[in-house]
Amino acid sequence: MSTLSDVALADTIAELRPGGLSIVGKTETENIGIEKVIKTVIAVPSIKVLILCGKESGHFSGDTLVSLAKKGVDKKMKVIDTKGKRPILANTTMEEVNSFRSQVEIIDMIECDDLAKILAKLEEVAGKAMAEHPDDETIREEVIKPVASAIEIVTVKEKDPKKVRLNKAGYFVIVPKAGAIFVEHYSNANQLLHILKGEDARNIYWTLLDNQWVTELSHAAYLGKELAKAEMSIKLGFKYVQDKG
Repeated sequence: MSTLSDVALADTIAELRPGGLSIVGKTETENIGIEKVIKTVIAVPSIKVLILCGKESGHFSGDTLVSLAKKGVDKKMKVIDTKGKRPILANTTMEEVNSFRSQVEIIDMIECDDLAKILAKLEEVAGKAMAEHPDDETIREEVIKPVASAIEIVTVKEKDPKKVRLNKAGYFVIVPKAGAIFVEHYSNANQLLHILKGEDARNIYWTLLDNQWVTELSHAAYLGKELAKAEMSIKLGFKYVQDKG
């Protein structure tokens, strides 16, 4: 289940752990976010239904998922006929897209945040899925582990403060998880380049600079602030949301 941009709704449903639910989470972007959905779903063949609910994001991730299921992608891996501005699945293969489309049925409840209606629909489609696929372990209550990737995970090492070195373009997605900070480095064409893992903001920051993965001084300042927030969220136990607060 994807609650699109509604993080609070995803958290509420996850805490309830209703029968028939395999995994629930947000999907905020029409490219990277959807790629993560695809890779998670095809890694678990028992998932047969994907419910889209909650408020649509400004990136139209819900509309893009619906269009992906109906029409697929073109030769450039761009989702066909969607409102999303950059619906290009740069880190996904055509085979993965085809597997996703053949595996799951999309249930469109976009903009619905009525918990009772969402849970009723979940119960309905879970029963239908079990009836149609009696030999599959279709309905499971478990936490799905992140899909393995061929992308190298760079372990952050102790660094002394040095002069800022700026060169390469790209942007970063910061994810605190299991007591560590993960930083995904993407090119401006949405190509995943590196994944970093570290325990403190300072050494992750200097690793980014030493590898020349930052392009502008303003971006360096922004990253320092966001990494510090991520580290603080681990120490104090609050939920970290990039670019907010």
